[in-house]
Amino acid sequence: MPLPKPLFKKTDRWFIFRLDNLSLRLDLRVPGVMLGLMLVTLAAMVWSVSQGEYPVPPQDVIRTILGVPTDNPDYVFVVNTLRLPRTLVAWEVGMALAIAGTLTQGITRNPLAAPGIIGVNAGAALAAVSLIVVFPAVPIAVLPLAAFSGALTVAALIYLLAWKDGSSPIRLILVGVGFSLIAGALTNLLVTFGNINDVSQALVWLAGSVYGRSWPQVVAFTPWLVAFGLLSLFLSRELNALQLGDDLARSLGSRLEWQRGWLLLSSVALAGSAVATAGGISFVGLMAPHMARQIIGPSHESLVPVAALTGGALVVVADLIGRLLFSPIELPCGIITAIVGAPYFLYLLIRTRRT
Repeated sequence: MPLPKPLFKKTDRWFIFRLDNLSLRLDLRVPGVMLGLMLVTLAAMVWSVSQGEYPVPPQDVIRTILGVPTDNPDYVFVVNTLRLPRTLVAWEVGMALAIAGTLTQGITRNPLAAPGIIGVNAGAALAAVSLIVVFPAVPIAVLPLAAFSGALTVAALIYLLAWKDGSSPIRLILVGVGFSLIAGALTNLLVTFGNINDVSQALVWLAGSVYGRSWPQVVAFTPWLVAFGLLSLFLSRELNALQLGDDLARSLGSRLEWQRGWLLLSSVALAGSAVATAGGISFVGLMAPHMARQIIGPSHESLVPVAALTGGALVVVADLIGRLLFSPIELPCGIITAIVGAPYFLYLLIRTRRT
């Protein structure tokens, strides 16, 4: 039986890709916007890798990454071993949090929702801190699985308790806020009574930092981002139907709860694995979708990839600012995103109230 041939066409406003029952529609502005975001991110990455106690000229950073010999053989170790994986982790974590935030806002139909607000991040943090404090000898590769399990458990409980003849977006948010408070209290309890050395590690991790991240973290996290990032992109069309309301979405043939469940799973997996890798980097999942929406519009097929690159750029720049602001003292990038994100959240509250 011959395989179906993909259909690709361009209209006045959209790129349309269709393969059998799978279709994807992108705004014509998306390639240019994504290219601009990638160039900004790459410039920030090169600058970030070049900074530190052992400065490396930006041109030598590029040559070292590309494998071109330089005058100083030490650059290979400084760039490829010490700094590049940290920057890659920051970029990947930012993308994952941004996609998770976009999905959460679409599922709940609430522009102020994010995994950190409805309790998913708190569940991931509780599981990860439990592992750090109670089982400190567990290998680092287990941390994403533990955080995903914690996030999935909390998300499942939220979904079940919010169920009443269907999953209401408002009930999802209200129940999620309650679970966020409970998980946060349990996390504080572990920090209070844990071993001082393990607690110190957990506190730095909770602040949200990519300090000391190396290639094992990149290798462990990348499959989560690739798998659930692609799943989110292919499911993004369903988010457009969900924005019309449950009744209208059902009338259009959407399998509402099935689609909402897969979208929630993708959001939980991305947020949980990101929290496990870099800790509680806050407000990225809230800010990035709004910034992308202002650039590219509300269509989720275009919004998901643009929000992902926006989130990646945010965390890379936040990590760079945290390293340079009070050098040689480094601030966790989660503190920088919180400093920017809290006023932005208040701005969104005021704007939402006026509309």
